[in-house]
Amino acid sequence: FCTAGLLELSLGKFRNVLLNRSNPVEAVIRNIGSNVTVVIFQVHAQQSDVVVSFDKIPSVNSSGIGVDKGLVSILRPQQTTCTWYLRSLDAGQVLSTAISIPYMEKDPIPGGCNLEFDLEVDPNIYLDYTLVDVHIKFAPANLGYSRGANPPPCDSGTGQSSRWRLRYDVYQYFLPENDLSEVVLMSHIRRMSEVQSIKANGVKMLTLTADDKTNVYFSSLPGQGVIYNVIVWDPLWNSSAAYIPVHTYACSFADLVDNCSSLSKLSTKVFFTAFSVLGLFTCFFGHRFWKTDLFFMGFIVTAFFFFVFITRVTGLGYDVRLILTAAAGVVGGLLLVVSWWRFGSVLLCMFIIGLVLGFLFSSTLFFTPLGDYRVFRDDVVFWVTFTSVALMIPVLFVGCPRILNILASGIVGSYTVILAIACYVYTSLAYITLDLLRRVLNDYFSRAYTNVPFQRNDFITLSVWAMLALSGVTMQLHRERSEVPFPPHPYLTWKRERERRSTNVLDPSHHIPPLRERIHNKLLHIKELFQKDQPAGERTPLLL
Repeated sequence: FCTAGLLELSLGKFRNVLLNRSNPVEAVIRNIGSNVTVVIFQVHAQQSDVVVSFDKIPSVNSSGIGVDKGLVSILRPQQTTCTWYLRSLDAGQVLSTAISIPYMEKDPIPGGCNLEFDLEVDPNIYLDYTLVDVHIKFAPANLGYSRGANPPPCDSGTGQSSRWRLRYDVYQYFLPENDLSEVVLMSHIRRMSEVQSIKANGVKMLTLTADDKTNVYFSSLPGQGVIYNVIVWDPLWNSSAAYIPVHTYACSFADLVDNCSSLSKLSTKVFFTAFSVLGLFTCFFGHRFWKTDLFFMGFIVTAFFFFVFITRVTGLGYDVRLILTAAAGVVGGLLLVVSWWRFGSVLLCMFIIGLVLGFLFSSTLFFTPLGDYRVFRDDVVFWVTFTSVALMIPVLFVGCPRILNILASGIVGSYTVILAIACYVYTSLAYITLDLLRRVLNDYFSRAYTNVPFQRNDFITLSVWAMLALSGVTMQLHRERSEVPFPPHPYLTWKRERERRSTNVLDPSHHIPPLRERIHNKLLHIKELFQKDQPAGERTPLLL
């Protein structure tokens, strides 16, 4: 570690350094080879902004401020030494890591054609995030050139001899899940700093040409560390250079409430924990307790559409919306139960149940890399495909409604347990349905790439989901194999029973008093229990 004063660096070697506000650190590289034309210096911290500059007193055009910042040094002829100055904006010590990376004259220069940001040559990636998406943008690169030469013009033409031949590969790298430590970030960001290590460790998300805008959107993963970087490639010389990697957790470490360590609100935990209890019961006993199963499915459909509606048209707070959604879900579940009791339409009920399973299946399909295909950026193509896949499930099982109901109760019911787990421990499986909700609620979410990590926690939760679903489906199929597929129509059954009792005088139930008279007699009986016994008096006449 270097704590203050002088930081001696070697090209391509990382050094950890403790920075503070009062004592700037001078970073120096000596003995730079004559074949090196550009040196990119960068420094990274986890959450505290640092200042990197060419001068001891920073200026706007010669410095950068942020958690992931760097500068490009264009070397002069005979130059063998480079110097930069580092300090933090916090009064306390800030752990950071620094590296300088050399490039040759045929390597492209990241940010060499900057027209938007303050630095003349800006190799930085600028990142901002919301709870929905992460936006990164960067300045276009320029072609490499030798020491002492003039840089190639950025807008002299669009032919293969200009910077328009350059290609930009955008990479994504996930930090270990549920690990917010500085040491882990410092060790992993090294894997995303140089061209070869980026290709070996990162996931290539897309390639941009010079005709494309140099900004990209990704889905936001609050609490999950993600590193982004861009490799610019010159196809003529087959040479590459890397921008300065940038990281985000899509949350704030400084907030007292809803910070990176406690993302889920209490209302969310209560809602999904209670919901998972009902879902777990439905997973194993949904078909046997048919009305409970109907209530569960009706709750899901009503709650989903009601939450979308009030979020779109009102400005209510999240907790209020969640309470109203829960109330609406209860009403919707009860209405589905009442409609079954009154009309007894198994076909309608099974269509709704199949639709719920179909939507979960379709969401899972688009949760895979298939969902990031460019064709699905178009909302019309996406929703037509999504709805067609969802409707395919009830259509396929139209001839075997009992199997459809058991599959739906087992798979959907067990998934609610995964949603409850996601309130306490990060798991990417929650984004199966969350990304669908984001796309419904946000008009521009279609532009975001929805890649998520799949690490140890996700394998465990996937195993739990599969085990619960398989156990619930198997148990219900075994228990219901000799039973009738569905209970009889309750309203017609009740009407037939009432007519039978009213016409058959030999039926003992025919002589049962009406319900109002039975309640009145029961109340009189209870009242008599609290009355005091009266004196018996004389029971026989006096004998004369």
